[in-house]
Amino acid sequence: MPVNTDASGLDAPEEVDESALPINEVFHSLQGEGRLAGVPSTFVRTSGCNLRCWFCDSYHTSWEPTHGWFDVADVVEQVETHGGDHVVVTGGEPMIHDAVADLLSELSSRGYHTTVETNGTVFRDTAVDLASISPKLATSTPTAERPPAGGDADVGVWGDRHERDRLDYDALASLVEAYDFQLKFVVTSREDLAEIESLVDELRAVSSARIRDADVLLMPEGTTPERLAKTRGLTAELALEHGYRYTPRLHVDLWNDAPGT
Repeated sequence: MPVNTDASGLDAPEEVDESALPINEVFHSLQGEGRLAGVPSTFVRTSGCNLRCWFCDSYHTSWEPTHGWFDVADVVEQVETHGGDHVVVTGGEPMIHDAVADLLSELSSRGYHTTVETNGTVFRDTAVDLASISPKLATSTPTAERPPAGGDADVGVWGDRHERDRLDYDALASLVEAYDFQLKFVVTSREDLAEIESLVDELRAVSSARIRDADVLLMPEGTTPERLAKTRGLTAELALEHGYRYTPRLHVDLWNDAPGT
């Protein structure tokens, strides 16, 4: 999902404490991906990311952060204005921020179901009802031919850093052992399947969690209906062939990935 240059409903305060979070937007929509696709949810989008996927659909919040810093209490107050009982904390990469643990704990204490959308490189011990983990494959690494969305100036530096940091099996093992989870992989081509299967096998070997094929979700790459039309069929075929789950991108199908959706 793309980002707003304004955090919906939030006015950046002049002063915040050390436990504040960089927030791009708070909005209410349908969950577009994963096993809760279609569920009305309030989204809290943090700014900042430790990776640089070339196909990133939220680069303005990932590495060109917009809007401002907010106290956890202010974010929770804004969530409560939307109603419903599902909250999705997304980014950027929300788990890189210490205060996200406080936010999730506060939301849980108020009865919200919490989903965290994460690349799986950072683990935090907090209140998470569903960890939506999207490990990044080699095909996500930016190159001169496929620079990061938004045109990151130093592709070489970020390409090396992204490739070095995109997988952390200690963090992945901690996440799948601690939380109800789904492993969501972006599919760009049939060649991605070999790495997906290798990654899942390795994670099964290093963690004590039961990882079923049904916990593995394949999602077509694309931030426009036109691009999804080129990857959707292949992704569905691969899910059928290997017993994995297919996940749509409803926000793209319904709203062309518009801000606040």
